[in-house]
Amino acid sequence: MASLRDVKSKITGVKKTKQITKAMNMVASAKMRNAQARIERFRPYAAKFYEMLKDLASGADASVHPLLEVREEVKTVGIILVTSDRGLCGSFNTNLLKMAARLAVSKKAEGKAIQFYCVGKKGRDMARKLEYEIGLQYPDAMNSFDFSLANEIGMEIIAGYLAGDLDEVQLIYGEFVSMAKQPAVTLQVLPIAQQGEAEEAPAGTKAEYVYEPSVEGLLAELLPRFIKVQIYRGLLDTSASEHAARMAAMDNATRACDDMTQALTLLYNKTRQTSITRELMDIVGGAEALKG
Repeated sequence: MASLRDVKSKITGVKKTKQITKAMNMVASAKMRNAQARIERFRPYAAKFYEMLKDLASGADASVHPLLEVREEVKTVGIILVTSDRGLCGSFNTNLLKMAARLAVSKKAEGKAIQFYCVGKKGRDMARKLEYEIGLQYPDAMNSFDFSLANEIGMEIIAGYLAGDLDEVQLIYGEFVSMAKQPAVTLQVLPIAQQGEAEEAPAGTKAEYVYEPSVEGLLAELLPRFIKVQIYRGLLDTSASEHAARMAAMDNATRACDDMTQALTLLYNKTRQTSITRELMDIVGGAEALKG
């Protein structure tokens, strides 16, 4: 049985760990609220942008703009992988990395070359370990970023797509659904998926728009912007998801510390009781021996 000193030392260690996990939970909570506010402010803009672009592209032919054209032969696939820079956020990064690895393996099995664009240390480390080509990497970007990061990544992949160096681009990120749900998702960024005809609206309710200078001219301006908006939303979603996942992980760790402290305290009391009982028996035995 463990000595009283060992058990007491373990209790002290667990209590110190609890202080750390509790502090990390509070920090993650503050960061999560800020990240959640950012994504909630941005989503209406992204949704309206998507609605407008869908309206524009629904009646346009894919040949109107090269970003709409689907390549007959896909030789190189770009994967934009957004992860966190740090761990201690449960299975959040693991889910993203597994999804990226599965996608890369499946595309490679089809004879396609893979190129990663990594935002966050965890994704960069995985791509290096599996020896995939890395086009761009931002290992410390998730702590603080703005739209300029999405703009830079967007310009790079658009240039690669137009030059023929990339034939398809997928975005993998953590979608912030709620505090308890942050699934890993894959979104095709290039070619931009052609939207079907707009849903039929009741007679007299559907607005008709006149576009100037032309649909083609507007698409030339808006399609590159749309790609950057998608990337930025992925960054914002992942940031909020990371902090929510870390909050949950640190809360679970704090609860585990409480349970362990309770179990160790019980063990300490039992060990102390056993020690006292043994000492009493020794005293009684010694007294009996003196009587004899």
